[in-house]
Amino acid sequence: MTERIERRFQRLAADGRPGLVTFVMAGDPDPGTSLAILKALPAAGADVIEIGMPFTDPMADGPAIQAAGLRALKAGQTLRATLKMVAAFRAENADTPLILMGYYNPIYSYGVEPFLRDAKAAGVDGLIVVDLPPEEDDELCLPAMRAGLSFIRLATPTTDDARLPAVLSNTSGFVYYVSITGVTGSATPDPSAVGAAVARIKRHTDLPVAVGFGVRDAASAAAIGSAANAVVVGSALVEAVRMSLADGKATEATVPAVGGLVETLAGACAGVRGAA
Repeated sequence: MTERIERRFQRLAADGRPGLVTFVMAGDPDPGTSLAILKALPAAGADVIEIGMPFTDPMADGPAIQAAGLRALKAGQTLRATLKMVAAFRAENADTPLILMGYYNPIYSYGVEPFLRDAKAAGVDGLIVVDLPPEEDDELCLPAMRAGLSFIRLATPTTDDARLPAVLSNTSGFVYYVSITGVTGSATPDPSAVGAAVARIKRHTDLPVAVGFGVRDAASAAAIGSAANAVVVGSALVEAVRMSLADGKATEATVPAVGGLVETLAGACAGVRGAA
């Protein structure tokens, strides 16, 4: 339900703190461990969860997330398996918003209408599809909204005031501001520039603004969180997975490694007051 996203941001606003949005790759490093990570995220402090849909050509992703996707594909992860993972999570957690993030090709191959039906039934709340611009809204965005799923759009440092209305026209849930130019995990964002960008976006929309790309640790999460409604962390979490592996396989340290980092990041966000 899209209401889960709205309720979560309303609660964050009432708490006066930025939320923590965590990205993990479905099926990384294997389906069982991936599900265990997913289930551990809310207790560790994740307010919203983005689940990556593995794809062979992730053009917007840096090396860390590319590697996570390849590990997942090697382990046999499919989009259908990802939806089953969501359903397994949702059977135990009815409150945490879940968003699928990735590229259009796997959804197109699945079939748009069957995918939307199955995603809704599994408990998905929204979609972030990075390679579908507003000019292609008829492909997926509008059908997703009719199916009751939020379609969350990306804005970037190069999205000027002339372009913003088109980007925001059918956006729902929240706006994802990409704080740097380039791929995920490639640079550290400038908090002052992020603050100015968030303020500019908010002049065009009442939606919450979440900021991602380049947030790696507690200090950067707190700095970005002071200007945004939520902080998105992805590459650092999938790197925590990678660093915990032995010969490419999960170890007893894998789930705690991710959970521990999320706890640290959540603590940093909880310490920020007066978020936008």
